[in-house]
Amino acid sequence: MNPTDWSKDGIVARREKYFAASQRAFVPYKVPTVFKRGSMQYLWDETGKRYLDLLGMNVCISVGHAHPKVTAAVEQQLRELPHVTTMFYHPVPAQFAEELAAKMPKGHDWVVHFTNSGAEAIDLALVMAQHATGNIDMIALRNAYHGTTIGAQSLTGIAGFRHHIPLLGGMHHVANPDPYRGAFGDDVDAYVAEVKATIRNSTSGRLAGFIAEPIQGYGGIVEALPGYIKRVAEITRAHGGIVIMDEVQSGFGRTGDHFWAFEGHDVVPEIVVMAKGIGNGFPLGAVVAQRHVAEKMAGKFTFHTYGANPMACAAGRAVLEVIDEEGTQANSAKVGAALKKVFERLHQKHEVVGHVRGHGLMMAIELVKDRKSKTPAPEITADVFEKSRDNGLVLSKSGANRNILRMVPPMCIQESDVALVEEALERSFAGY
Repeated sequence: MNPTDWSKDGIVARREKYFAASQRAFVPYKVPTVFKRGSMQYLWDETGKRYLDLLGMNVCISVGHAHPKVTAAVEQQLRELPHVTTMFYHPVPAQFAEELAAKMPKGHDWVVHFTNSGAEAIDLALVMAQHATGNIDMIALRNAYHGTTIGAQSLTGIAGFRHHIPLLGGMHHVANPDPYRGAFGDDVDAYVAEVKATIRNSTSGRLAGFIAEPIQGYGGIVEALPGYIKRVAEITRAHGGIVIMDEVQSGFGRTGDHFWAFEGHDVVPEIVVMAKGIGNGFPLGAVVAQRHVAEKMAGKFTFHTYGANPMACAAGRAVLEVIDEEGTQANSAKVGAALKKVFERLHQKHEVVGHVRGHGLMMAIELVKDRKSKTPAPEITADVFEKSRDNGLVLSKSGANRNILRMVPPMCIQESDVALVEEALERSFAGY
């Protein structure tokens, strides 16, 4: 094996030559960034420059880059036995399932199916809902991101992730209850009425389910209006369906006030989908479902090759321990509140900042050309985004209009980092 070539030119050339177009497309910066090392909330590129990671590698790094406890758990399992297929038994995945189920709402019988990724978990949740109810039709939200596999992108409500191919039938998108940019502003009754009208006009009247992110992640940290999810859950169940909550980005204490974001909406779903932060960077996802729903699939064989990989599950067990031992949920609330104050000051100083929002360590700054019209400003967003990297921050440029700076840092970020963020963003917004 040849030595690893860490030169930027070499890396770029190999990606361009050997990566398929489908894997080359998702590159945010004009000049690519090469990361070589990470420690907790920080990253270093190949030149040794340090960055504060406000993206968490797309929300995958929950408790910190190269967290010593997670690393040690994986290393121990790697040395003993890297992989056991689920046709054989191993204690680590089974104990992790037990520990994960213990984090779910009490009074319900929860079971777990481990997958390799969040998109796989979404596909399984969709199939599980259709099996359990005997129905096909699903209600999903516009502006939602659930993944790019065939089932997940059929449920996704952003054109950029829906390919030019026949997608699954029976998927119906309704207006997302977004108080800033939504079709009905903050009128919950109007959003609920649209759900009823969609069921009445576009379905057979029988539903397989309703799926939503309690806080839309890639869509721009858009939290469902109070009361909406509960009311749509009641309507869904009245039409024979079940409720699926996508906690891939919002779970594991990231919101600060709850372990799962759906808990803030007074709803207990039948299925919860999780991934990303569950493994702190190790490929892992899960569908956690109430037993009476999951057992409907007992007669069919469903298999994910690495879904219950003991190394990934060892990482997952360590993540749960770190969250409890290091108080990352409380830290998310504390640091998130401090960062939101920074963003509110930016909003006061810069007309281009149309809206700031956040819940714990899920935060966004939405940029507009004009605050009254709310016209998206993707070009300005791209410029600020590039400058923020130059100023030592790693952010996400997201949303259907690419005009939102999304920040979902590792939950180990500290209050002492807040001043760094403010200084870097002020420099990045200079001139606007």
